[in-house]
Amino acid sequence: MPGRRRFSDELRSRVLRAMLSYAIFRLESAVTIAMTIVLVFLLPTPFPWWRWWYWLILGGVAEALIIYTSLTDPETGAQVVAAMFREEFNPRRIRSPRFRERVEKALEYQQRIEAAVRQRRGVLRDHLRDTTRQITDWIAAIYHLAQRLDTYTRDKIVKRDLKSLPSEIENLKKRLAVEDDEAVREQLRETVARKEQQLAYLRRLENTMEKAEFQLEATLTALGTVYSQMLLLGAKDAESPRTRRLQEDIAEQIASLQDIAEAMDEVYQGTEIQIGGEREHE
Repeated sequence: MPGRRRFSDELRSRVLRAMLSYAIFRLESAVTIAMTIVLVFLLPTPFPWWRWWYWLILGGVAEALIIYTSLTDPETGAQVVAAMFREEFNPRRIRSPRFRERVEKALEYQQRIEAAVRQRRGVLRDHLRDTTRQITDWIAAIYHLAQRLDTYTRDKIVKRDLKSLPSEIENLKKRLAVEDDEAVREQLRETVARKEQQLAYLRRLENTMEKAEFQLEATLTALGTVYSQMLLLGAKDAESPRTRRLQEDIAEQIASLQDIAEAMDEVYQGTEIQIGGEREHE
C-alpha cells in the first residue's frame, strides 16, 4: 500500500505540474505577457499619474487569473489528467488488441470519473479526491495486469512447450518401459520427472492467466459501477457510509488485482526457471 500511495502521489504531482505548464503556456497567457511588455515600453505613462510598473501589476494580476481559471476549470483539468494518464499508461505499448481495448476502456472510465469529481464542490469534492487517488492505483493495476497477459499471449515458447511436452513425456515413458540398461533407465526417469514438473508449472501458469483475464474483465465492470455510483453521489453523501463503502470497494478491487498479479509473477518465474533448467540439461 505505501508503494502504491507513493506512485499515486507522484503521478498527481506530475499532473499538477502539467496543468501549471498548460496554464502558463496557453495562448491567453502568452498574449497577456506580450501585451504587458509592449505597454511597458511603448506606453509607459498614458496618464500623468500613471507609473510604468502599474502595467506589470495589471499583467501579473491577469496572468494569475488565467492560471487560477486553468487550474479550477473542470474540463481543462480533466483533459490534462487524461493526457497524463495516456502518457503513463500508453495502450499502444500493449500489442494484443483485446487487452489494449480493455486499457482504453479503463482510461475512458478514469477520464469520466476525474471530470465528475472536478464538477463537484465543497466537502464532497475533497472526499472524492481521495477516491480518485485510489482510481489512479486501480488504473495502474489494470494496466500492469494487461501487460502481463499481453506478454503471456505472445510467448511462443510457452505455447510450444504446452503442446509438445505431453507427447514428449509419453514417448520417454515408452522408451523407459523397454530399456534394459539401468543407467539409461535412471537418466530417463530423471528426464521424465523434470518434464512432468515443467508441464505442471506451465499448466498452472495457463490456469493463472485464465483467472487473470476473468479478473481483468470483472474489475473493468466494477470500475464502470464505481463511475455510476459517483454520478449519484450528492453533497449530503460527503461523509456518509455510502462514500466510505465506495472507497472500500475500490481498495478491495485494487488488492484483488495485486494478488493476481503477484500470483502471475510467481508462476511465470517458476516456469522460466523450469524451462531454463531443462535447456541447460539438454
